Parts: sequence; C-alpha cells; structure tokens
Amino acid sequence: MGDVSHTSLSPLPSSDRADVAARLRDALLGASFTADGLLDLLGAPAYAALARSETVPALRATRGDTPLETLVRLFLLQQPVPHARVADVLPVQDCLESGWLTRAGADEVAATVDIRPYGGPGGEDWFIVSDLGCAVGGAGGIGSREEGVVLGVGGASTTLAGITVRTPVSAALDLGTGSGIQALHAAQHATRVTATDLNPRALHITALTLALSGAPAADLREGSLFEPIADDETYDLIVSNPPFVISPGARLTYRDGGMGGDDLCRTLVQQAGDRLSDGGYAQFLANWQHVEGEEWQDRLRSWVPRGCDAWIVQREVQDVTQYAELWLRDAGDHRDDPAEYQARYDAWLDEFEARKVKAVGFGWITLRRTAAAEPSITVEEWPHSIEQPLGETVRAHFDRVDYLRASDDAALLDGHFRLVAEVVQEQVGLPGAEDPEHVVLRQHRGMRRATKVDTVGAGFVGVCDGTLSAGRILDAIAQLVGEDPVLLRDRTPAQIRLLVEQGFLEPAE
Repeated sequence: MGDVSHTSLSPLPSSDRADVAARLRDALLGASFTADGLLDLLGAPAYAALARSETVPALRATRGDTPLETLVRLFLLQQPVPHARVADVLPVQDCLESGWLTRAGADEVAATVDIRPYGGPGGEDWFIVSDLGCAVGGAGGIGSREEGVVLGVGGASTTLAGITVRTPVSAALDLGTGSGIQALHAAQHATRVTATDLNPRALHITALTLALSGAPAADLREGSLFEPIADDETYDLIVSNPPFVISPGARLTYRDGGMGGDDLCRTLVQQAGDRLSDGGYAQFLANWQHVEGEEWQDRLRSWVPRGCDAWIVQREVQDVTQYAELWLRDAGDHRDDPAEYQARYDAWLDEFEARKVKAVGFGWITLRRTAAAEPSITVEEWPHSIEQPLGETVRAHFDRVDYLRASDDAALLDGHFRLVAEVVQEQVGLPGAEDPEHVVLRQHRGMRRATKVDTVGAGFVGVCDGTLSAGRILDAIAQLVGEDPVLLRDRTPAQIRLLVEQGFLEPAE
C-alpha cells in the first residue's frame, strides 16, 4: 500500500519500508518498550491511569533520560523529545524519512502515530499502531471526531480476541480491521489472513501494525462489509468488531454503522453464513435493539443464517438514555456548547422513539457452519463475570452441541462422562442443618456458570470419572436411596443433558 492520509489527520508512516519497520521493532524491543517493560517502569497505578487516558502519573514516572523513558514520552505520551536523545535509541534518520517521526522545532522530534506495546497470548511482544491520541492509554484519550480516525486497543477489541476460537485454519477474514488487532491474532494460526475496511487509513495502519509486530503481511482490501470478498471465497474463521453503535446518522466511521438501527449488525450476521467453510466459525461483537412488543431473543434468532449453529450471549443492556450519553461522551460532545449537546441528545432519543426502541443490548455472536438438518441456536443473557480467554470454551460449546444432537436418552444412559476440571460443589443450607437445602455446582473457569442439582444429581456428578456408564451409576444410586431404577433412568437424562450443555460434564469418549 502507498501512503494514505486523511483530512486534518497526520500523514502516516510509509508502509512500503519493511526494513525500517524491522529496525524500529528491534530498537523498541532492545529498550524493553514492551507491555512488561512498561509495567516495570511506570508501576501499576500509573500504568492503569494510562488506560483511563490520565497521563500525569506516567509523565512523572518518565522524567529521566533512559531509552525506555524516552520511548514512552515519544510514542505513548506524544511529547516532543530532543533529537539527540532519540538518536541514542532509534534509527532516527530512517524513522524521519519513512514518516514514523517528524521534526518538531529546531532540535526535537515527535511521533506521527501512537505505538502501544501489546502482549500476545503466547507471550509475543506486539505493537498496535493507531492515530495520535487514539490508543487506549494514548495521551489524548478517545474523543476525536475526525471521520476517518483509527483507534487502537480497547475493551471491545480485546474481548473479541479473547472469545475467538484459535484452532489452526487455512483462511481467516478480519472484517472491519481498524488498527489490525484481530488480523494480528489471526496471523498466528491462519495460513492466509484477509483484512477489510471501509476506511483506507485503517488498512494502512493495519499494515504498519503487522510489520512492526513482526507478523506476516495480510491481504488488505477496501470496502464495506463483504463487498471486497468474491462470491466464491470462503473462510474457516471470520471475525469482526464492526461499527455497531446504533446512532442517528454515520458521523464517525470507526463506530457508527451508517445503517438504520441495528441493521448493520443484522446484515453482517446474515451474510456471514455463505462465506463460511464447512465447520467454520464467524464471531462478532454487536449491539441490538430491544423493541416494544418483541422479545429480543426472537429478534436475534431471526438474524441467524440457514445452515449455521449459533451461540449468542447478551452481556449488557442499557436503556436508551444511558446508551445515548455513553456515545455522546465517546465523541466528546459533552464538551461542546450545551445547546448543541442537547440537540444531539434529542436526535438520538427521537431516533429510538421512532423505532420503538426501549433499550440496547451488547454481546457476542458466534456462528458455526453445520450440515445438521436442525441447527442449534442458543440465545442467553449472561451479565456475570467470566474468565478470558474463552476461545476454547466456545469451541467446546459447539462440540457439546454436536454430541447432544446425536444422542437420544438411551445413548446418554450408555455414555460415559467426566466432571469438567475446575468444577466445585457447594452445599447451601442453614447453619447446623443436618442436610443442605440444595447443592450448587460452580465452574471456576470459562463462563463460570453455577447450577442447582438435587441429591441424585450431586451424587451422579461426584461419581463421573469416565469409568462407569451413566445408566450403571444411576442404578447404583437407585439402590442406595431406595428408588425404582427404571423411574430414575426415565427422569435423569434431561438433567444429564443440561449438565453437558452447560459444560459441567463432558463425554469421556
């Protein structure tokens, strides 16, 4: 890609100088400009403050002249730094010629982009490039209203990276790549990575992120949604952190979809099915409307394309006033003239009122291409704490879907099961009571679910180590408690099915 700039946004470094990117990477690593190095230098409070766009603690922690302090001031705090100090750390002339740095006054240089150290899942030292002041932890914070601004790492992007299934694949697609975070992750387990974006500046920055992180280059394509993808192209993995904000108009490319309501997210999900290879996954973050007179679960089920299993998790719900205020503040509108802020706020509420929207949900959508005659669609609300990364949990969910779809009650009773690791049993009851009121199984990993079981269920899971079939375990329990074994076999498969579905038990085969 050639150089790309945008009105009133700073010119970007050249993406054609891989040699300079490699030398710059070596220099950054040599100075310990890494996630661990930053934490050691700044300390936890100042490091955490950066994530809130508060820079004073980091400025105070970088008053010396070590190489690492110089780089933090230059790339994270966006302060001009004396040319001589930078020359001791970086190939400064190459960086000036290729556009990573620019002259600031007679004897100082300044960064043209944010560069944020980012630790990969395997301990890799990566670097995410973004527009000045627009990395999470950048000096200005997010509040830019430039239409084509490209943001760095945020909570949404790390959430998507964490839930993505990471099995080796031949082809992956990062749709709406932004600064290239998802493409960078995908490059670790995909032979070929394609990254698309409506914003050419984002594609340019993705190329910089990949080069500076030492990752293979991606196939970069400009266009909206699946437009840049040929009709006969399919992928084993599709990921997207799309511009999902439901807003009146499309003011900010990085967040506003430009379609009415939640149509962008719906279109993205519906069109993904035809782009997936057999068994392939498509994983998205999305917002969806809660509309008067309609169940939100039904709305989302209607989005799922034919031939796909789906697991949809609603993580958060905001009423329309909270939602409007969140995104007005995101754009810095609360710092404007009060009358203009009120007018924008009114416009958001008018839009919601016209669509009969009472709230907005946020969460994850995972599709998996399947040949099953009856695809499985699970839509649930789970606002509770989880443990990332969840990619393996997501993959295991669909494995269990396959198992349960192929297993009738008789097959379950013939099956052998194991209690999943990190599941504990809690007995709940009044102090001093001889027997607990109920027993709770609780996961300490993944989704961290909890479920009540009766005494038979508790006894059953306690014996599940894969050696005995479910039917034989139930027969033994029936003898212990004096219950008819036939009746126990009749009523227990539903409970076994639920425990498998929610990830407490796994088939031992």
